[in-house]
Amino acid sequence: MDGEQAVPQAPRRARGALRAIAVDTTPFRVSRDYRRIWWAELLSQVGSQITVVAVFIQVYKLTNSAAKVGVVGLVQLVPLSIATIVGGPLIDRLDRRKILLATQAGLVAMSATLLLGSTLHKTPLWLVYVPVGLAAGFSGIASPTRGSIVPNLIPIELLSSAVALNQIMWNAAMVAGPALGGIIVASSKAHGLTYAYAADVVSFAATIFVTLRLPAQMPKNHAEQPSTGARAIRDAFTFLRGKRVLQATFVVDLVAMIFGMPRALFPILAVKQFHHGPEIVGALFSSIAVGALIGASTAGWVTRIRRQGLAVLIAVSLWGGSIALFGVIHVLPLAFILLAAAGAADVISAVFRGTILQSTVTDAFRGRRTAIHILVVTGGPRLGDLEAGLVASAFTPTISVVSGGLACIAGVLVIGVLMPQFTRYRVGETADPPD
Repeated sequence: MDGEQAVPQAPRRARGALRAIAVDTTPFRVSRDYRRIWWAELLSQVGSQITVVAVFIQVYKLTNSAAKVGVVGLVQLVPLSIATIVGGPLIDRLDRRKILLATQAGLVAMSATLLLGSTLHKTPLWLVYVPVGLAAGFSGIASPTRGSIVPNLIPIELLSSAVALNQIMWNAAMVAGPALGGIIVASSKAHGLTYAYAADVVSFAATIFVTLRLPAQMPKNHAEQPSTGARAIRDAFTFLRGKRVLQATFVVDLVAMIFGMPRALFPILAVKQFHHGPEIVGALFSSIAVGALIGASTAGWVTRIRRQGLAVLIAVSLWGGSIALFGVIHVLPLAFILLAAAGAADVISAVFRGTILQSTVTDAFRGRRTAIHILVVTGGPRLGDLEAGLVASAFTPTISVVSGGLACIAGVLVIGVLMPQFTRYRVGETADPPD
């Protein structure tokens, strides 16, 4: 009898184990608007990631220079920084739906400019840098706007699940987008870049359609009229003063992305280290996202972790170690595995950091906090592009990648020593627990 009962119990145990690690999809079931935004943004981000790969390949083809590929990050950083800081107070004052529509229109225009430029016999470098920079500025407002809308579409107890689902969406796009980008660019020597940019233009349609169907998204307590301009910038950073846990969530991500992000070197590594072409550039990008997608899809266990600050530091250390090992590998399958491991570590860090940030800031301040967060998570990789390109030009691509990964690990150790509040932080505590 015992043996007969054990048979049906095994599938139940397997299902229970799967539920324990699988991401919670409840936000999809309870909010139609959240579900629509998620799918629309997935399509839009696939197009955007196609363009990321196309831009790096195009600049490397035009210049044959690692440093000038790295400058792509610099030309994005300045407008991104300005737009993010200026946009935060606007997001806390105006209808977020209208802001999102306006920024999406700007992004479509910039992608169309890249498309037209790619049809020229020899595209001037400025005709790549300028629209890429302006697009970063529009993204600097669009991303925190979207991030400020989502918490109002679902119950607060589902924020961790929504953060994990958003990570799945971003990383699914980063798997499909770069892979498609590499294939599309490689499909036609004469017109591959044009096809890639055209795909990006088309991808914005879903987001614009879904946003039009949203109700007005006025911020809660908007009658308080948050400050604007220089005062708003001061207020946002004043809010962070003394909040070592919140500060650490930003600093640790900057360390990981500035030193550990090698993506600007992928066009060079594809040719010189792995002896392939554009299709491998896309695959290198996608490998990080494959790992991140797996990590996000099995992130159900993160809700049981209490010491979220320590978990972030461990995850970022694993990211840095995987990147450093990737730098010395010449076997392509092993390189893909190491990049996937790095991506999994990064997404776990992102889920924990996102949960800490979303649960410790009121809605009235969410736009400005989200703006700072977006500035860090999008500005960090741009600085990383510049750092990787400059170090590779001064030394070699291998030295750039390996030294960056090791610097990332060193930075985590420094944060752990200088910000012990973050290491000790437990879920449910305030953002600035006492020493």
